[in-house]
Formats: sequence, structure tokens, C-alpha cells
Amino acid sequence: MIMMAMMWSMAKSVRHDVGGDDHGWNTNINMTKWSSDKQFHLNEWLFFGYDRHFFSVLEVNKTSYENCIDSGFIKNITTGVGREVFQLSEAKTHYFISGGGFCQRGVKVAIDVNEHVAPAPQPTPHKSSATSNIQIYHSLVVLILIFMCTNFLV
Repeated sequence: MIMMAMMWSMAKSVRHDVGGDDHGWNTNINMTKWSSDKQFHLNEWLFFGYDRHFFSVLEVNKTSYENCIDSGFIKNITTGVGREVFQLSEAKTHYFISGGGFCQRGVKVAIDVNEHVAPAPQPTPHKSSATSNIQIYHSLVVLILIFMCTNFLV
């Protein structure tokens, strides 16, 4: 049951594609503008998609962020794949930059994390087919997990 609760929580968590799509961590996106109309909450996820041959993802302090200093970082998120995730597990401003001179070209973002849980979205009279498909997908994932757990326990 605990496993099912954890999987349900992960299935319902919010993922923010940094820069707006799955290759948004690059010099063509104004990261300050992208993040300005977003709200970030505890336990949500950031997804950094980028060309692994050029970019990196480093969590840094405010001074390093403002001055594009890529040494002495807090955490190197880069795994070399070009598809990184970072969980917002602390209510504070997180600062991310790309090393190798790309920070000076705008590949950096400050994410202000709100400690409160994200508010529930307002109901809409007509759901899009994409929203319905996501809800169906989440329901199927839960059903599969329940089936797997009950077969495992038997």
C-alpha cells in the first residue's frame, strides 16, 4: 500500500520543462521571462532538456548565479545524458546555470519555490482531449500498480 501511495504521488506530481519544452535549456530562450509567469511549489520537478555536448546544469548560490561563476557549485545536476530532473524539495530560491560560458549567454534561471502546496486548478466546463488522455493514463497506471501489488502479495 505504501508503494502504491508513493507511485500515485509521483504520477500526480507536476513537471516543469525548463525553457518551455524538452530542449528548452539553451541560448534561444529568455529564462527570466519563462520563469516569471510560473509558480513553483514544494515537491514539483524541473526537467532540463539540452544538447549534452554543449550544456550542463549546475545549482549555484545567488552570487555565482549573478556573476556566472561555474566553479564551487552547490550541486552538479548534469549526468551527461542531456535530460536531467531536479526535485524542488526545499522552499527557497534555487539558482541554476550552464557552465562553459553559456551562462553569460543567458542559460541560467532562478526558481523561487513556494512552500505551500499548489492550489487545485479551477474546474472548466469542457475538458480537452489531452487532459482526458492524461487522466485516463494516470488511472491506468494506478490500476496496473494495484494489479501488480496484489499478484505480488499472493
